[in-house]
Amino acid sequence: MTGTDPTREAAPSLTLDWVSRPASTERPAVVTGAFDILHVGHVRYLRSVRARGFPLVVGVESDERVRAWKGPERPVNPAEERAEVLAALACVDGVFIISGPPSAVSWQHYAELLSPLRPAALAYTEGDPYAEAKRQGAAQLGAQAWELPLTLGRSTTATLGQLARSL
Repeated sequence: MTGTDPTREAAPSLTLDWVSRPASTERPAVVTGAFDILHVGHVRYLRSVRARGFPLVVGVESDERVRAWKGPERPVNPAEERAEVLAALACVDGVFIISGPPSAVSWQHYAELLSPLRPAALAYTEGDPYAEAKRQGAAQLGAQAWELPLTLGRSTTATLGQLARSL
């Protein structure tokens, strides 16, 4: 007997699938998110993270995960296309898609997922509802936690609301 309970369900885990691998093996700065409709706030945020001197890798949440968090109409663009657009940005060194059950949102889930990357930093924007989890995950990974400012008035949700009102 190994001491494990066979009736206990395994904890949900996340998987990482590379779309564009970084050329450098240097410890990267990592950001994760939906990046559903890329806007200037995203670009400014990503440039700001990259300007801190580490390679930048971006984790794009899967369609299933985004749909569970933001509703049945989201995402507007599929994960593969969101990842392709991000990979085309000069400031981005690598992109991967995060898959797994939408309930897997704890810092432990992300620390387990990101551990092989040996991140130097985890970045997030002010007001991120998962900021505390990201700080805890960064600490677990021996990484810095960087909170960067939002570009006010720029968000995918605001853009979609504006489009809906104009129809």
